[in-house]
Amino acid sequence: MPLVLFTGQDNTGISQIISIIYMVMFLILIFWGEKIQMLIRLRDIEYALERLRIMRDESVRFTKEKLKKYNKEEINRFMDNFLEFVTVPPVDMDPAGVVWKLDHIIKTAENRIRSEIKQIIPELDDGQVLNIMNLFEASYALNYYYKVIRHYYILSKKTSSYILIIQLQAILPQVLMEAEAYLGAIQAFSSGQPVGDGAGALVAARLMRGGEIKEIEKDNVYTVKNIEGRRVYFMKAKGPGGAVGTPGDALMKLSETENFKTIFMVDAGLKLEGEKTGSIAEGVGAIIGGIGTEKYKIEEVATKKSIPLYGMIIKMSLKEAITPMTKEVLNGVEEACKILMQRIIEKSSEGDTVMVIGVGNTIGIAQ
Repeated sequence: MPLVLFTGQDNTGISQIISIIYMVMFLILIFWGEKIQMLIRLRDIEYALERLRIMRDESVRFTKEKLKKYNKEEINRFMDNFLEFVTVPPVDMDPAGVVWKLDHIIKTAENRIRSEIKQIIPELDDGQVLNIMNLFEASYALNYYYKVIRHYYILSKKTSSYILIIQLQAILPQVLMEAEAYLGAIQAFSSGQPVGDGAGALVAARLMRGGEIKEIEKDNVYTVKNIEGRRVYFMKAKGPGGAVGTPGDALMKLSETENFKTIFMVDAGLKLEGEKTGSIAEGVGAIIGGIGTEKYKIEEVATKKSIPLYGMIIKMSLKEAITPMTKEVLNGVEEACKILMQRIIEKSSEGDTVMVIGVGNTIGIAQ
């Protein structure tokens, strides 16, 4: 009798039920399959959006808590306004002169934020003001991520756009990685710890030891040393506050009185997945990130005076760039110092004047 089920002699009813179930599932997938997938994807986006909101709120809460010993009401008011602060780029229909317009707008925005923080907390020195600005900027970045993802989430629901939902879900892992990196940066900025992005500045700081430190332009310092008959300028942003300086402005000013034969630049750079943190990549060109205004100025000086422009990148991930400096990055800094000294001798001659620019955020890195 048990063999009857397997011979198909007495299981007609069960077979019909299974067939009906398969048919119903098939019809559901045909007519509502896309809708079901869309609902599942929306749930994933909702989960990610909630994580972004929590990270945004945590960064804002931490920043306000860190500064509550000062003028609490004014700090809260400034923080709320800063999160919605807008910097409008210049019109680029006619590209001539757009770099200088953008440079002016960015400097105006930075000066305004600095002055408002100084007005609220007058007892802070310039370095502390810069560190607080970095705290605010990390919270601003997290708030921006949250607002943009929320915008496209609501838009995709309103329009029931399956393509938009797929695109949004596809970028979420990277967005969350970047958001978590900024959240991790909050602790470094609040305590004034060096971050990975300061690797280039740390290279310059180590090579500046023993020299007379001079200030030039805004938030830039340099020293001049004699290295095997070469007159070498070492320049970086002024630390230990969280400054990045304006190396382009400083180089333009120094080049008015000095005839540089070679320019070297060292900066942190994002690695590709699978590459080793702290590894060194050498090349040519202006090795500097940002919006491009400082890069433009450096390239202008190098091009007009036909100065060879060499660069060196210390590789790291985004998280390692904006969180406390790791041992691997520090090892990369030590290696970069050795290589740079070799290249100065190889790429220049006795009697030459050489410029070395250490690029990066100098939080926790003095001269």
